[in-house]
Amino acid sequence: MSLWNELEKLKSCNWVDLTHTLDNDSPYWGGMGEGVVDLCNVVFDYDEEMLSCRIQTFKFPGQFGTHIDFPVHFTPNAEASDGWGPRDLALPLVVVDVSEKVAQNPEYAVTIEDIQAHEEAHGQIPAGSFVALRTDWSKRWPDNDALNNFDEEGGEHAPGWSLDVLKFLYEERGIYANGHESIDTDASVLAAEAEDLAAERYVLDNGHVQVELMDNLDQVPATGAIIFVAWPRVSGATGMPVRAWAVFD
Repeated sequence: MSLWNELEKLKSCNWVDLTHTLDNDSPYWGGMGEGVVDLCNVVFDYDEEMLSCRIQTFKFPGQFGTHIDFPVHFTPNAEASDGWGPRDLALPLVVVDVSEKVAQNPEYAVTIEDIQAHEEAHGQIPAGSFVALRTDWSKRWPDNDALNNFDEEGGEHAPGWSLDVLKFLYEERGIYANGHESIDTDASVLAAEAEDLAAERYVLDNGHVQVELMDNLDQVPATGAIIFVAWPRVSGATGMPVRAWAVFD
């Protein structure tokens, strides 16, 4: 009964969906080619064979919409979806806001100074937390060109993490996972310089998970919220679309 009382308390809090809605026109990484998405395909319809129901099939890549990446996404033979259970992605949520800087520079890479400024204002980032990078890039959804912010030569110009910051958060603060609103972990300018997604590779090579293409971080406080991340229980998955939400007073 005590947990039922806690549920009533939680229901009275603020709940924010951190997940984009998906349909057949939702953007995905162009390297996968066409035809990888086919949602809500009806394979059995009402009144067929005297059984009035509708059954649909769903085809999508693991890295589709708001999704979680597991280490095996980048690291052969590393942990896949089986390594995380339902309690593992219920975490304290910290939101680091660099949206004003991104408004001035669309390929802004978060710095250690940004983290220091956040901690001066809100206290030290706790171990075991989920740290989300707020850039307001999610407002470009579902325009694929706007999300990638292509130039005339097809180059991408989007904000994101820097390797130094992620190393600091995981190694000095002991966070559990990270997330962001953009398609890729790395700020485009750093990825271009390194010719690699070094920040994402660092996260996954070291056995961590991340959530990409998050939504509505502008509706969540910098500290104090709890994030819940849920995904289909598919064995061996390198990634999965998620339903993620935040709860706070």
